[in-house]
Amino acid sequence: MDCCICSPMATMYRLPRNSVCAPCHEGAKAIIGFLNKDEEQEDGGHGSVNSHAPSKLNSSNKGMRDAWEQVKEMRDRAEETNQRAAFLEHGFALAWKEGIHTDIVVKPGTGAPIPAHKAILAARSEVFRHMLSADEHCKAPAADSFSLPELSHDELSLLLAFLYTGALDQDLPERHLHALLVAADKYDIPFLRRACEARLAARVEPRNVLRTLEVADLSSSAVLRERAMGTVLEHAEQVVFSPEYEGFAVRNAALCVEITRALLNKMSIGSPSCIDQDVYRALA
Repeated sequence: MDCCICSPMATMYRLPRNSVCAPCHEGAKAIIGFLNKDEEQEDGGHGSVNSHAPSKLNSSNKGMRDAWEQVKEMRDRAEETNQRAAFLEHGFALAWKEGIHTDIVVKPGTGAPIPAHKAILAARSEVFRHMLSADEHCKAPAADSFSLPELSHDELSLLLAFLYTGALDQDLPERHLHALLVAADKYDIPFLRRACEARLAARVEPRNVLRTLEVADLSSSAVLRERAMGTVLEHAEQVVFSPEYEGFAVRNAALCVEITRALLNKMSIGSPSCIDQDVYRALA
């Protein structure tokens, strides 16, 4: 019987001729059982498919058996990684939230200071490490506080929460993501930078593209800058004639020059009619 899975002519078969050989059928059943988390565990609970399933796979179906083993191994590694991350996150988050043995106070620009741990701050950011070790180099007693004046109390709390847990709330306002992205760039926290870039890039639209472009330029985010510039070009008339554009132009002359050149370049390589001529008069 020709199998529509393992036969060299499988791609030529069409219904109703399609059929599956016994080894492929048993291998497929084993994988489906594994993915459905069959209650009969294998190897002391680390697998999730019937323990007798692999025995049904014979040598003629070695590829399917190997694939099943790889899937099982990947699943085990993923579960172990998730458990380790949860263990570390819970411990660090608890130490911060309950103020267990904190040894430094971080002061925001506005609002109450927040206790933290020097070791965590130094481990997460090279900039923080240098800031905290400055007094040691001067042979002076270590300071019990330092300030991040560009952050509000809420923004500082979000920053510290990320340093302890590696996670951001799902519904953070854009203004907080902007502040965190700038802080990630300033204090060299790459993981936070990537998280903020991904969130902001997904939210870019004409109503917020100018502010996003400003923040991308301020934080030297090439990824976010490219995404924002593409949105400006796509919605040029709506963006250029928006109430926010005049103030943006006053604050960001260099970005306006870049926008103008990008629009002209788009017109030169595309169709001139794709961009309203009023846009160029407004930019002139």
